[in-house]
Amino acid sequence: MNISEPVVKRDHGPKIRGEARFAADRPQPGILWGKFCRSPHARARIRAVKPPPLPSGYFTVGAADLPGINRVHIVLDDTPVFAGETLEYAGDPVLLVAGGDPLRCAALAAAVELDCEVLPPVLDLGDSNQVFFEYRYAKGDFEGALRGARRIYREEFSTGRQEHVYLEPQSMSARFHQGRLTVQGSMQCPYYVKAALCKALALEPDRVRVLQDYTGGGFGGKEAFPSILACQTAAAALKAGGQEVRVIFDREEDLAFTSKRHPSRCTYRAVIEGDRVIGLDADILFDAGAYTTLSAVVLQRGIIAAMGVYNIPHLTVRGRALKTNTVPSGAFRGFGGPQVFFAVETLMSHIARTLGEEPLAFKERHLVKQGDSTSTGGIYHFPVPLKAMIGELDAVSGYREKRIRYRGEQRGRYRRGIGMGLCFHGAGFTGAGERDLIKARLGLKKYADGTVEILCSQTDMGQGIKTTLCKIAAQELGIPLDRISMENPDTDRVPDSGPTVASRSLMIAGELLRQAAAALRKAWKEGEEQEVEESYREPDFIIPFDMETFSGDAYPAYAWAAAAVELRIDTLTGVHEIEGAWGSFDVGTPIDRNIVTGQMEGGLLQGLGYASMERIILDGQGRLVNTGLSDYLIPGAPDVPVLEVLLHVEEYPGGPYGAKGAGELPVVPAAPAYVEALEQALAGTLNHVPFSPEETLAVLQNRVRKPGADTGAANG
Repeated sequence: MNISEPVVKRDHGPKIRGEARFAADRPQPGILWGKFCRSPHARARIRAVKPPPLPSGYFTVGAADLPGINRVHIVLDDTPVFAGETLEYAGDPVLLVAGGDPLRCAALAAAVELDCEVLPPVLDLGDSNQVFFEYRYAKGDFEGALRGARRIYREEFSTGRQEHVYLEPQSMSARFHQGRLTVQGSMQCPYYVKAALCKALALEPDRVRVLQDYTGGGFGGKEAFPSILACQTAAAALKAGGQEVRVIFDREEDLAFTSKRHPSRCTYRAVIEGDRVIGLDADILFDAGAYTTLSAVVLQRGIIAAMGVYNIPHLTVRGRALKTNTVPSGAFRGFGGPQVFFAVETLMSHIARTLGEEPLAFKERHLVKQGDSTSTGGIYHFPVPLKAMIGELDAVSGYREKRIRYRGEQRGRYRRGIGMGLCFHGAGFTGAGERDLIKARLGLKKYADGTVEILCSQTDMGQGIKTTLCKIAAQELGIPLDRISMENPDTDRVPDSGPTVASRSLMIAGELLRQAAAALRKAWKEGEEQEVEESYREPDFIIPFDMETFSGDAYPAYAWAAAAVELRIDTLTGVHEIEGAWGSFDVGTPIDRNIVTGQMEGGLLQGLGYASMERIILDGQGRLVNTGLSDYLIPGAPDVPVLEVLLHVEEYPGGPYGAKGAGELPVVPAAPAYVEALEQALAGTLNHVPFSPEETLAVLQNRVRKPGADTGAANG
């Protein structure tokens, strides 16, 4: 079997027939529902909390009801399960009201009286002076390059929040029965949820069981947040006398109070010598929101991308995640990459234009190649196919010809531009995370009838991991695909193969599965039950990564992407119309071509939304104003009439059949490509996303700066 040949997805039938049970689909008789009382203030000190009189069968649960610590275990344990003495953002959960009627629970939660001392909030990244995390690293001698510089270019870039808009909102249920807690819901990381429950509820691991329901999308939004919701729901279950408690967000609640992509502000200084950038200084700020959640690791991945896909010998990087009194930021597809790649890609385009060069030619001259040093002093151990991918992309998009055609001042109502963005994504956890933190284990169980079950904690949220893992097992065992099964994870039954995040599942867990299948094939005994298990081992070629100095190989391998976007601008309305979007993606061997193509198409579309229309608006208390899909807009198929994806294959020997991580890569290059196209159409210099029609009209009316305005000369 050709491993890339498409097959019918394993969850296709159950979903099409309506048999797949999502959290809201499971039977409901006798359950209790939970609704939250939340802070109306961005920052306040709680004096008193007074619930209304509660009908029989209804109760509240809050910080005082937790038998363990009132903290959710994520990275740092600073996110409270329920607010204690202070409120840190508008939406901070104070109480959960539980009872048999969800509408009545909502009314009771709304009637809770909060007596608070309201404090002045910090809502903007630029006003914050509380640093959650700070990292620095350097390569080469930037200060030396700066001293000898004849030309320095400085510019600041910013990006906004983005909402995940998974189709299924956050959903969780919990029941405490016969001394054991069972939690079930929509999630990416069952073992993350289990660890959080054990700490917050002071339970031993053997008293906690976590099961994943069918999950209707995640994109990172169901990495850490389900741990928070699970602890809250489970705390109510402890008081419920054996009844199940279920919490299901509606769309407005999900949009208003779940984690978002980190807003960012990136300031760069570039040292230019002749026609090359020889040094970069990057100061990268991420808005973490009210609590740290996953900001440490998002920031780490972001700053590693500071020099982009370019070979720049001298580099200094400072990254900080700052607190604001806004909804916490968290994991989102790309995980720090979209913010920083937007900045460095746009920076390189602007420098090229300042030097009178076409941006793509300038970028190609700076591209890294196999054997070059990474930003952290590691090595690109495997091929870097970007030049070939650019050529493939040019062939299908007409990029170079259109750049010439749209060059210069355009007249008339409609103006066009085309842009390109380049990026990488390091697959797996940063540094020694896979080896020292995750320590993944994966098993296979062969039954007497010759069928085989995959035992792992990877979750399918629509991305197709059940299908691709089953294909790997069938291929390695040499048996039909219908003899392989994989169920939604249950922590009572499967080992911890790590979370379904970081584009790690196929490359890391998939390779463990291939190794386990190879071992089972050798040990196969007809008519007997057998089990095998494999554990992660770090590749021998890795240069050890030091988190203190940010040096070494941050990732074993990289996936690569190039994307082109063509726009038409209506100068009367400012409206942007995407005439075409094209992407070339190297994710190694596609384990299923249809699944990978779908991921690349969806990710590219999501990145275009980030660049153009997905704008979160906050009021004076940091509350989200646009909490519906009528005013928080996401792109659909009609918005991109031409969307074409190419798969460029550079096999990674450490992945199953040459596969690398895929899921996060395609969202990253869209924003710089989009903005470069806008700049050509508008003959302007832009430095932030999303970029709206109103801002477009401002450019056309000469209310913004002209190209090259932030260039400067130093030392003569």
